[in-house]
Amino acid sequence: MENIKGKVVAITGASSGMGKAIAIELAKNGAKVVLGARRTEQLQQLVEEVKNKGGEATFAQIDVKDKADLVRLVNTAVEQYGKLDAVVNNAGVSQLSRIDELDIDGWEEMIDINLKGVLYGMAAAIPIFKQQRSGHIVNIISTSGIKIVPMQGVYAGTKNAIRTIAEAFRQESDGNIRITGISPGIVKTDFANNIKNEEMKTAVQKGMEQIAIDPIAIANAVIYAISQPNDVEIGDIVIRPSKQN
Repeated sequence: MENIKGKVVAITGASSGMGKAIAIELAKNGAKVVLGARRTEQLQQLVEEVKNKGGEATFAQIDVKDKADLVRLVNTAVEQYGKLDAVVNNAGVSQLSRIDELDIDGWEEMIDINLKGVLYGMAAAIPIFKQQRSGHIVNIISTSGIKIVPMQGVYAGTKNAIRTIAEAFRQESDGNIRITGISPGIVKTDFANNIKNEEMKTAVQKGMEQIAIDPIAIANAVIYAISQPNDVEIGDIVIRPSKQN
């Protein structure tokens, strides 16, 4: 964990769930965290919580659907702390339905947040990383896509697109910029609250109650990935409940 001390990490979707856990655990280990999300009140509370425990944190209100907001997030890191060591593209959304139900609004929301939002996060950070000749992209993906099931077609599609893009980036990179994909299974978060399909929402919430793991497990994976020496790149980590099929 020594390698985490003093690292500056920007995190999207940081106001709750996995993003919040990642921020708290990183700060606990000495990282300076720059929190991005839409909900200002939650972000302010989280910054206070981190500071009260002796950590360093700041925030920027952002919407990952807006590429200028992501630039503002990474610039906040550089202005406040003089550098950016890692960006954690964590913001994500899920709408679960059969493809022939044609929830086109749901598809577009997932494409805008899960796919374009991650690309915007990468695009904002890469110029800084190139200038520094170092940096780390961590994309929070999903076990959706590793196992293809009905009702998750487009959701899994957005997640698998990120897997593909990340692997291409890894091969293109000269090693100065590292990239890690972390695929969580069922995690205790408020993730299901956003699902419009009531039947699916209930099913997901029931699954969470029965087997979901603590988001700290995901935070620990982020810490593991970014604490490696500069010549070590952690590619893909899959973290799911031991009971998950």
